[in-house]
Amino acid sequence: MGAVIANSTELRHSALLGLGAYRPKRVVTNDEICEHIDSTDEWIQSRSGIKTRRFAGEDESVLAMSIESGRRALEAAGVSPEQIGAVVVATSTYPVQTPSCSALVADALGTGGAGAIDVHAGCAGFCYALGLASDLVRAGTEEYVLVIGVERMSDSTEPTDRSVRFIFGDGAGAVVVGRGEETGIGPVVWGSDGAQGTAIRQEPDWVDFATNPTQKRPWIKMEGTSVFRWAAFEMGKIALQTLDKSGVAMEDLDAFIPHQANARITDVIARSIHLPETVAVSNDIAETGNTSAASIPLAMEEMLRTGKSKEGDTALLVAFGAGLAYAGQVVKMPRLAEA
Repeated sequence: MGAVIANSTELRHSALLGLGAYRPKRVVTNDEICEHIDSTDEWIQSRSGIKTRRFAGEDESVLAMSIESGRRALEAAGVSPEQIGAVVVATSTYPVQTPSCSALVADALGTGGAGAIDVHAGCAGFCYALGLASDLVRAGTEEYVLVIGVERMSDSTEPTDRSVRFIFGDGAGAVVVGRGEETGIGPVVWGSDGAQGTAIRQEPDWVDFATNPTQKRPWIKMEGTSVFRWAAFEMGKIALQTLDKSGVAMEDLDAFIPHQANARITDVIARSIHLPETVAVSNDIAETGNTSAASIPLAMEEMLRTGKSKEGDTALLVAFGAGLAYAGQVVKMPRLAEA
């Protein structure tokens, strides 16, 4: 018989301890977007619910926004950087393959060498990362994990592409995950439908572009109708599965925070699951647009900041996007960083 390997046998409760957000300074109106695409403010609002979005400036890189949102989350949680055992950054727009964004964030915040993971799961990225962080805490691998969702979608969408340019925006949101006295993060329900993978894609790929740089540079392309139908049909099922797996009844929810992809998709999902009128529904998309992996934490921040939700409320998170990937969990709302 070989040596006995020691391991923790204690399962802990995990919880969201603090939330911080970073929204770029520049507000971009629909009228400004329409200077480059054939559309109108009225059409954009009627089809998506978007009025404005934020575009990051030169000093607001993916890394810079990650660091600032992470710093604010640590302050809200009352946790020092040295206590963070791992940093998980969800993003699809970090501009280099190496070094990882998470490793640089961990160093910049002064964690003293925390584990570092970048998660690439599109708009579902934050919920994927949150599921990983929760399990790290529950299993006793780490005491505290910093989770960040961050994107600069303005770099990835062609300014003249009418199908995507008006949809996306930039920003970052972060949470500190740690031990709780009771369950504050329910089990993740996640999955993917690769058969629908081309519905949101990058083309051409970077190798093709390097081989033939005379062609258009790579941009994000989306089959909006296909994504709408898929999300409207499938995500209600995922929302119900998430509630069931968490043991939470619909009437016990205080808030519903879906990925801010499209206000009409949110309405369809809410109707399909018969969401009670007493449940507050996030509508951050109106002022922020679709920020992909940053969408869920930014929507949480907006609800806490405006008083639509409060610390300790029970919220259903559901995210979906490129892959096509999806994820959801029930959480207790965290403490928000002071303005």
